[in-house]
Amino acid sequence: MADAIKVFLKSFIRLPKGGAVFYAWVAFLLVLISFGLGSYIKQIDKGLIITAMRDQVSWGFYIANFTFLVGVAAAAVLLVIPAYIYQFKPIKEIVLFGEMVAITAVTMCILFIMVDLGQPLRILHILPKPIGMMNFPSSLLAWDVIVLNGYLVINILLVLYTLYRLSLGKEYKLSLVLPLILLSIPWAISIHTVTAFLYNGLSARPFWNASILAPRFLASAFCSGPALMLIILQLMRKFSKVEIDNKAIFKISELIAYTMGINLFLLGAEIFKEFYSGGIHKAPLEYLYFGLHGKNLLTPWMWTSLMANITAFIIFLIPKTRENFITLNIGAVLIFIGVYIEKGLGLIIPGFIPDSLGEIYEYWPTNTESIITIGIWAVGALLYTLMVKFAIPIYTGELVAENRAAAAAQRAK
Repeated sequence: MADAIKVFLKSFIRLPKGGAVFYAWVAFLLVLISFGLGSYIKQIDKGLIITAMRDQVSWGFYIANFTFLVGVAAAAVLLVIPAYIYQFKPIKEIVLFGEMVAITAVTMCILFIMVDLGQPLRILHILPKPIGMMNFPSSLLAWDVIVLNGYLVINILLVLYTLYRLSLGKEYKLSLVLPLILLSIPWAISIHTVTAFLYNGLSARPFWNASILAPRFLASAFCSGPALMLIILQLMRKFSKVEIDNKAIFKISELIAYTMGINLFLLGAEIFKEFYSGGIHKAPLEYLYFGLHGKNLLTPWMWTSLMANITAFIIFLIPKTRENFITLNIGAVLIFIGVYIEKGLGLIIPGFIPDSLGEIYEYWPTNTESIITIGIWAVGALLYTLMVKFAIPIYTGELVAENRAAAAAQRAK
């Protein structure tokens, strides 16, 4: 235990040290965070009136980002299953960094909920008693708080245990973490399922009130999260001593091909149901893809999303293109953009259009919302950067080797 503490302390002390690229990156993120914090203080002072959200569209950019990031967090399970359950060595070696993505994504989800609440003290309404007034079990929002925080704790425990074993120069004992791993798999599915149910249960909103919504959430999540991981892993391999086997990257890209195919199929099924039946409930979908009564603010964005997803699916479906790093990275970026639009404003806004009085209020985020959102993404990027920088010297065995060399020199004296 003492050796592990020494390794952890050494890694922590080295955290602020780095080259010019590291300092420039951190400085850039801190500037974005400061702008975001300034805009948030302004929002607290003036209220949510300085956002574009109104009675007609009461959820906006913040909840759009929250929904997308829940999927990014859930996608860590795509690494957990082949790594821990099937012992696939190339992915087993990088699953730690996937769990860190989950920690980062859930943290950002919590921040987006906080800024969407308006007055920070409203957080008491979703905290358990005696601190708050959580309406559990009848409130789906209470369930979402529980599953998100539970998933955060599970991934923190897995990361800490893995780093602890690595700090001793040993691999983890699967027998000790297997119960937690087995729990994390359905839990990862639950965080996105419960989020889908938040929308799904609103019977007055036909765009969300479809049984296919939860499967669509999961399918798109298992595309966007791994696509982000593909880019992160390549950056880590370029700027650190971490060795990442191409087999791991290519296996992740293969899994993305399957999940994106399912995602597009489910989207097609939903479009067919609405347009072929010709019912009145097709209005939100019609607004998205063709405009409604001359209102078409989101239409070009949705077609961009659809084309990006189809193009990326083709890239990942063909082995030659998904194993070529140029086309692979193009596909990963297209998936991230496509799913971000589809599960962001493309999911939230049409749920409110038209409203109960038939009015079409075209929502678009204000500068304040955009700056706060960028600030939260910068917080996530900084958190992940620091976690990875802390973990890499332990992961590579650099600090363990230093400790052993120091102990040997001490014994020689």
